[in-house]
Formats: sequence, structure tokens, C-alpha cells
Amino acid sequence: MTEEEFDAFYSAAFPRLTGQLYAFTGDHGEAQDVVQEAFVRAWDRRRDFLVDEAPEAWIRTVAMRLAVSRWRRARRWLELVRRTPPPQHVPGPDPERAVLVAALRTLPDAQRMALVLHHLCDLSVEQVASETGAPVGTVKARLSRGRAALARELATAEGEGEDHRVR
Repeated sequence: MTEEEFDAFYSAAFPRLTGQLYAFTGDHGEAQDVVQEAFVRAWDRRRDFLVDEAPEAWIRTVAMRLAVSRWRRARRWLELVRRTPPPQHVPGPDPERAVLVAALRTLPDAQRMALVLHHLCDLSVEQVASETGAPVGTVKARLSRGRAALARELATAEGEGEDHRVR
């Protein structure tokens, strides 16, 4: 099967298979996920797929097996959670962390992502650039601007905290 034939097959079969798996799983998102995963696996075998060998049936079988595997994993996880009682008291985040998260939320998405990846995930500037698809120079600028904006935001939050203590 050529790439063009596979694309046409995908376009025609995906909605039908998703509907069938939705009936099986009862969850539209889950049905889309397992059908998509089955198509990804079929893509690697597309040259071996012959129209007269029922490729749709193969994809449906793979998708149903994936759905069953996910269901079994979820069931095992639920059994584990039921056997492990939750801790009696779960402390909330400390005040500094809450202030930092609130300050990060005020930054533009690109700056926030660069700061989090670089400082909290310990990625190098080059790794941040690779992960975000931005040039290294752009990542450096986002980090610089983001740190400056974050410092201003934290200074403002600290000043507000002092005002509340004085009153």
C-alpha cells in the first residue's frame, strides 16, 4: 500500500473504526486514542498491507486489544489504590511555592515554559530550544525577560505580603 493509498484508507476507515471502538469502550476519547495507536502500528507495516487482506479488520483487532490492555491496566491501578489507603494528612504547598506558581502564571506562555524547563526541569538552553522548537538565541531572550518579569512579580508579591502584615 502506498502512502497515498494509506492516507485514503485512514480517512475512510478512521471514523468508522472510532465509532465501533466507542461502542466497545464507552469512551469517545479512548476510542480515538486506541484507533490512532492501531493506525500508527499499521503505518510501519503499510507496505505489507494489501487491500484484499482486510486491513480494517487488522486495525480493529489491534485497537480492541489496546483498549482491553488499557482497561486491565486501569483496573490493576484501581485495585492498587484501593489496597493502599491514602495518608491521613497531606500537607498543602508551602507559601513560597504558591507565590512562585502564582508569579509564573502571570508570565507569557513562552517565557514560563522556558523558565520551567530550564530552572525546574534542569534542561540546558540547547535542550529547551530543542524541546520548544525555538532557536537558542530566542530561548536565551525568553529566559532573560522571564527572569526579569518574575523578579518584578515576586517583588510585588513580597511587598503586598508585608503590607498585609503591617495592618
